[in-house]
Amino acid sequence: MADPKGFMRHARREWPRRPVGERVKDWDEVYVPGGVLPFVEQQAERCMDCGVPFCHEACPLGNLVPEWNDLVSRADWHAAAERLHATNNFPEFTGRLCPAPCEAGCVLAINQPAVTIKNVEAAVADRVWADGLAPPRPPERLSGKSVGVVGSGPAGLAAAQQLTRAGHTVVVYERDDRPGGLLRYGIPAFKMEKAQLERRLAQLRAEGTRFRTSTAVGRDIGAARLRARHDAVVLAVGATAWRELPVPGRALAGVVQAMEYLPPANRVCEGDLDVSPLSAAGKHVVIVGGGDTGADCLGTAVREGAASVTQVDIRVLPPAERDEAVDPWPVYPTVHRVSPAHEEAGELRFAQDPDADARLFAASALRFSGDGAGRVRAVHLGGVDARRRPVPGAERTLRADLVLLALGFEGPEVAAGGAVAELGVAVTRDGTVARDEEYATDVPGVYAAGDAGRGQSLVVWAIAEGRAVAAAVDRHLMGATSLPSPVTASTRPLRA
Repeated sequence: MADPKGFMRHARREWPRRPVGERVKDWDEVYVPGGVLPFVEQQAERCMDCGVPFCHEACPLGNLVPEWNDLVSRADWHAAAERLHATNNFPEFTGRLCPAPCEAGCVLAINQPAVTIKNVEAAVADRVWADGLAPPRPPERLSGKSVGVVGSGPAGLAAAQQLTRAGHTVVVYERDDRPGGLLRYGIPAFKMEKAQLERRLAQLRAEGTRFRTSTAVGRDIGAARLRARHDAVVLAVGATAWRELPVPGRALAGVVQAMEYLPPANRVCEGDLDVSPLSAAGKHVVIVGGGDTGADCLGTAVREGAASVTQVDIRVLPPAERDEAVDPWPVYPTVHRVSPAHEEAGELRFAQDPDADARLFAASALRFSGDGAGRVRAVHLGGVDARRRPVPGAERTLRADLVLLALGFEGPEVAAGGAVAELGVAVTRDGTVARDEEYATDVPGVYAAGDAGRGQSLVVWAIAEGRAVAAAVDRHLMGATSLPSPVTASTRPLRA
């Protein structure tokens, strides 16, 4: 512990964001480049190095938070990078995309603002690349075993890197034209620039991981051939089966799923398209769904030049502070959060309704209405209470030229011809791939990790499962393993 009174000497300071008027004109990350570095050592000093650090328990990776906070406070970036990478393959992903359950579990957060763990993590990750502290780590010898990983999102990439470093020959199969999964075409560049992803992919390739893009299991390679080619197969296809909204008017043109809207916008940033075919430019946009995907749509529509954007959230307005009776420390609390996208839409007055951050809480989409040409023109909303029961007299109508459904995901795609169906693995009632505690499915040699088996979750859980499934596969192939296994298939987040 560098400074026993650090949490008393220094107030919490967060990574500053670029001015709203500047950042909405480009697709660069919203944060000031290097903006956390001038004070990150002081922020790390706020860590109390608790006797029982609950940040460990709150993080599925088991990140050694007090250790690398102490090292950062002493400006020992090389050692901090080693401790960070000891538990996390991709800290630049989690440092930007994870909602930081570790901060909710910070002991300091019992009665003070938590340590800025996520910001410190991102600062270390950025120094790693700036100082050349992330060289490829190819294995010293090969095992003679081969593993096929289906899917190149965070779970697939973590599993592939761990297994490659253990000496196995790993091939990653990705149905899109570039690897990365939702990190590539789902997450907007203003949340994480693709250079962050490209650097890790280059590292994986240098270590020996092979990638086969534009290759879908069931279409371009059959299940029998895949299993014959590899000694083990890891299904890491994510949870891409989106939830529907079966209300009148759903079939109108202009009512689309969020994951039909976000990939073309990302392809514009990749240089594949000049303009997205679903661009929000000049349109009145309504986003149905109050989660992170909806916020991603909000920030994207603002940058595309929408006439207005409103995000509809069925939840009632959450409290500003943790409600100890509902979400006692150290569980992740339900509180009112303002993402960069909400800040942008609010400050620039993009909403039809005068809500400060462009969100309508306690509202449910009842139906869509359109014009004579079959295009959507309005969203009809009803009010709901905390138990989502209708509230009489709270109906309203929003103008809409584009409606984006961001209602979350049910699980992996299980339709005939896809990877799940082709491999013949069992599926649970919830629509996820059935597996045991060691991530093994009912098909010998086939394992499932990430959202495919867990259901829709966080990037930090995907990486943790990728690391854990790698240990399980290594044990299956070699009889023993030295790879870490941070979570089991049934491990769940801290709950009250």
